[in-house]
Amino acid sequence: MENKELGIYIHIPFCKHKCDYCDFVSFSDKQSCIEKYIEAVKKEINNYFQDEQFLQTYTVTTIYIGGGTPSYINSRYIFEIMKVLENNLKNNMVKMEDMEITIEVNPGTVNKEKLEQYRKAKINRLSIGLQSASNTILKQIGRIHTFEQFLETYKMAKEVGFKNINVDLMIGLPNQTIEDIKISLKEVIQLHPTHMSVYSLIVEEGTLIAQKIENGQLKEMDEILERNMYWYVKNTLELNGYTHYEISNFAKKGKESKHNQNCWKQKEYIGIGLAAHSYLNYVRYSNTLEIDQYIAQMNTLNEQVVKDILALVEEKDMLEKMDIKENLMCQIEKVYEIEEIQNIEDRKKEYILLGLRTIEGVSISKFKEKYIDNPIFLYRKELEKLVEEKLVIIDGDYIRLTNKGLDLANLVWEEFI
Repeated sequence: MENKELGIYIHIPFCKHKCDYCDFVSFSDKQSCIEKYIEAVKKEINNYFQDEQFLQTYTVTTIYIGGGTPSYINSRYIFEIMKVLENNLKNNMVKMEDMEITIEVNPGTVNKEKLEQYRKAKINRLSIGLQSASNTILKQIGRIHTFEQFLETYKMAKEVGFKNINVDLMIGLPNQTIEDIKISLKEVIQLHPTHMSVYSLIVEEGTLIAQKIENGQLKEMDEILERNMYWYVKNTLELNGYTHYEISNFAKKGKESKHNQNCWKQKEYIGIGLAAHSYLNYVRYSNTLEIDQYIAQMNTLNEQVVKDILALVEEKDMLEKMDIKENLMCQIEKVYEIEEIQNIEDRKKEYILLGLRTIEGVSISKFKEKYIDNPIFLYRKELEKLVEEKLVIIDGDYIRLTNKGLDLANLVWEEFI
């Protein structure tokens, strides 16, 4: 039987400064934990790949190092993590030089030496967090860099040999105007990055930006203006040779993010590190949010936990043997938090939901190939409603969002939760 594709996500939760809008699990005051944390990450990686069944079941095809700010920590730590992966993936069916391996970097935390180290570690894709070309807006949202530092970072990345570069932008920021968006797009497009991610600000409870909006220091973006920004971005990037392939993502031909695409195609992945999420063998589980607890757990981790996850839904009758199932869950939950054990109906609905994140949409024939059922019949009530409301369209082999559906995607996804 052919091995299943697997992505690896590695979370580096350290930052020089936490941005005002950020609600990710990250810290600007835990520098003393960095070395112990990296050791714990390496132990977690080793634990997965010591399991023979795991090695026989999966082929790693993508690696993504995110945060936090991975470029904030010493590059030797990233090199060490990559070396552990390389040692474990010697017999992997895809060689590391043929994988998509991404690291997130922020201007103001990276220099040429770090970028050269990343290249030596076989990292071949950068994701640079710009957010805006306006220094006023950058300062307002708590970014520590300037647009000029971004330009220097981009230039250094090209000089050391990075050819596949994503640039992050944000829209819907307080006090942002359409003119700001026009300038940001113009400045970035002329650099010819291979990929651009453009995210709308989501004001998360407990963030500094939420507090500033609540006490009147900042005003939340008007929804109509934010949508106008989105459509300006979409039209401008498409006119400049970028394919809009997912709600927030645009790419030059063949440069779509393979790691994210595999997630949207319901392929499996493991999350390494604090608060990282995994989806393995139809089990969705996550690591602890507490850094000291994570380090302690990884120091006592053994490969039996991976065996238990693989066994949890491996046999059809396993779910009937509740005493075995509960015992396995108790063992796993000593280290990981189990969020969901999917049955077949869960998987079908999630496949639709994830597919409707993409501009192409859900392939009816691929759904039937994977699940036998015809999604048009299976979800006829939901689809009739969504088509009637002009949120989705059934176009040949595809069920996809309409332009109206792109604006109201959350309403569409709610039908399949």
